[in-house]
Order: sequence, then structure tokens, then C-alpha cells
Amino acid sequence: MSHPVPTPLSGFGLGLRIPHYDDFLEAAQPVDFLEVISENFMVDGGKPLDVLAGIRERYPVALHGVSMNIGSSDGVDADYLARLRRLADRIEPLWVSDHLCWTGVEGFNSHDLLPLPYTEEALDLVASNVHAAQDALGRPLVLENPSTYLAFPDAAMSEAAFLAELCARTGCYLLLDVNNIYVSATNHGFDPDDWMRHLPLDRVLQLHLAGHSQGRDMLIDTHDSPVCDPVWDLYARFAERLGDVAVMIERDDHIPPLADLLAELAHARSLARDSRPRAA
Repeated sequence: MSHPVPTPLSGFGLGLRIPHYDDFLEAAQPVDFLEVISENFMVDGGKPLDVLAGIRERYPVALHGVSMNIGSSDGVDADYLARLRRLADRIEPLWVSDHLCWTGVEGFNSHDLLPLPYTEEALDLVASNVHAAQDALGRPLVLENPSTYLAFPDAAMSEAAFLAELCARTGCYLLLDVNNIYVSATNHGFDPDDWMRHLPLDRVLQLHLAGHSQGRDMLIDTHDSPVCDPVWDLYARFAERLGDVAVMIERDDHIPPLADLLAELAHARSLARDSRPRAA
């Protein structure tokens, strides 16, 4: 089944979090779009939807989920997709995204983004789930690369090759989290620039920029700190190669004042602007 093609957005935005609701509802802010966590608004009514309606009147909005469970052998839950479809039809988002992972089994939600083996069997399974989700949602799905902390010995391809083949089979699009690329590359010892070369960059609609933490033995994707210099450097190299793409700062914990996030967003704009002559 064919689905409407998302309109690319060349702009800069933020992930909307509760401490900043009033900032965006009470005054215009220098952002081109906002991203919200889908599950926070998949309700039948009440204050969450009232807030989202007020935000949507002022800004384009992207929906970003954390529980679609697209990599599950159980398939994607039909009730979850129906509720997400109602929300998407209500607010008409830029696009609907989630993560290339599995999050639970037999109705249990781990509330974590669990890794997939990059095998042909897993690719067949995920492609089937993506087709089902896209048909239920009536729109193409946008999938994000999660950070990973282990590798499967029977992997037949890289994560980038898996994503490329998934796009070819299903027509889905990509949300690249630059921090997650850096975290996974550091943890597993691969070259993020080589990883990038295996991606279909024409399928990239959005980038996330975020921070991470140093664990005992590896980096941990905590999204609770400012973007660090190596992630900024990797983003600058991405920006040289990409066309129209939506770029945003994502902070999930230790939420700072809005002004701090807007300063990071201004830096992202500056790096993108500086990259354009080299891209040309």
C-alpha cells in the first residue's frame, strides 16, 4: 500500500518536555518545529490533548514514540496503532517516528530500547511489522537508530546496512540520532563516518542531537546533558552531506531552562550554515 510522502523540513527544533509547556504556550520561541513523545498524548481527552492542541496551533509538531515495539516477534499491537492513528489524524504531524528496537514481549513493556540482531530473519520480521504499522497509520514510518551496548555474534550485516535494506523494502524513512551513532561507535569500535557512508541519506528526514554519560565500561545514552564536542563534530560532518532535514536538540532528564536548549539549537544552526559552502 502506498502512503503520502512526508514533506521535508529544513529547520531546527526541540523536544517538548513538561517544564517548557508554558514557555511555548505563552510566547513565540525561535524554533521551526517541536517533537513530542507520542505515548504522552495517546489519551481520549483531558489536559494533555488540550496542551498539544495549543502547541499545534503555534508550531509544526512531529510525533516520536518509544513503545511501538517494531522489532517484536509478537507483531505490533493493533490497539497501540489505533490509538496512535487517532492522535496523528487529530494533530496532522510532520511525521510519526519510533525506534529500531523491541521493547517487550507478550504484553510486557520493558520501557527500554532493546537491541536487534542484524540478521536476515530479523530484517524479514521488522519489514513485515513496518508494513503493518504503515498500513494501520496510513502514513510512512520514520525509524531511529538506538544506542546499543552489545553486538550479536551471528549478525549478517551492519546496523547501517540493515537500515538501508529496511528503507528499500518498506519505503520507511530515517531519524538519525547523532549522539546514538557516536555512543554505539565508541562502544563497539566502528568508524561512524564509514557507518554513514552505508546509509541512504535521501531517506533521512530528521536528526537528533543529545548528550550521554560515561559508564564504567562504555558510554550510556542518557540524553541528560548538553551535546558534547565529538557529537557536534560528527553532526557537522553529517550536515555537509544532507539536504533538507529537521534538526533538533533532545533532552530527557536534568531538563535545563529553555534558554540553555535554545543556545544549543543556535549552535546547531551555525554549524549547518558553515557546512553549506563545503557541501556545494
